[in-house]
Amino acid sequence: MPALPSSLVTERLILRRYRPDDAAWYAAMALRNRAHLARHESGNAAMTIATEADALAAIKGFEAAAGIGRAAFLGAFRRSDAAFVGQVYVGVANAELPGYLLGYFCDEAHLRQGYAGEAAAATLAALFRDCGALRVGLWCDDSNEPSRRIAERLGMRREGHIRADKRHADGSVTGSLCYGLLRDEFPA
Repeated sequence: MPALPSSLVTERLILRRYRPDDAAWYAAMALRNRAHLARHESGNAAMTIATEADALAAIKGFEAAAGIGRAAFLGAFRRSDAAFVGQVYVGVANAELPGYLLGYFCDEAHLRQGYAGEAAAATLAALFRDCGALRVGLWCDDSNEPSRRIAERLGMRREGHIRADKRHADGSVTGSLCYGLLRDEFPA
């Protein structure tokens, strides 16, 4: 299986894996985005970070997952000023296909500027072009309209809807949407 993406460049962004020297700002980012991520990203590693030491441990965990070819976490940074604007996750869903999972979030200070979609599009292209993906899937909460719109703009097909599969801290119940895109559906 080809190596997972480690860096990508788009018109406005540089995506790269995190380094240990990112721990201080990554901790601050995680705390700043906690409320923003709570509803739709409660399982995100950023939600477990309270200190710089926690961030360093998370980054080392990201490195370990990439080292064994299981997952890659890429920070998305604006090219003009190196500001962190979001994160992309690539998971290996099925090494034999190969099949991948894609995930993303946008920093709350940079919402509605197209960064998450741009980062996701570049990552999706790299998975098909460089990693030989046969399939790329994406799961999102059925109430996460921005994530759903990005998946659909990427050309992904809605393949399923798991209704009422999670309860949130506020007591509300939502479901999950499953999207997928196959190699022969991806516009080169």
